[in-house]
Amino acid sequence: MSWTRGLVLSLLTALLIFTFSSVVKSAAVRDGSKPADAKGAAPQVFMPESDASNFFKRRSRRSPRYYAEFLAEQRVRLAADKRRRDYNEEQRSEYENYVEEDRDEVNERSRETTEQMREYHYDGLYPRYYWYH
Repeated sequence: MSWTRGLVLSLLTALLIFTFSSVVKSAAVRDGSKPADAKGAAPQVFMPESDASNFFKRRSRRSPRYYAEFLAEQRVRLAADKRRRDYNEEQRSEYENYVEEDRDEVNERSRETTEQMREYHYDGLYPRYYWYH
């Protein structure tokens, strides 16, 4: 019973969306600041057939690239590689600094703990034995 209710609800929702989408298309309001010129808009979007044909003849899929275009792509690729190398080097140096600081902190805590244990277990009979690292 619940799946039929869901089906009916989804169909009604779709019907409502289709109904309002046709209303929205027909309710478009023209901008009054510019005069409507249907012939003036066409040249901005479309080009003559001869120009389009020359465009595709000039650069087909199998045609070789121009040398300047090849050099520009190489420069872009080399710049991206350099940025990637710099980023990786910066990340690596940050991680090495973090590891070094962490290691120093762990060594300091270990030294303090060892020193506290020596103080706690010192009985006063023998001279102290200092650990040198």
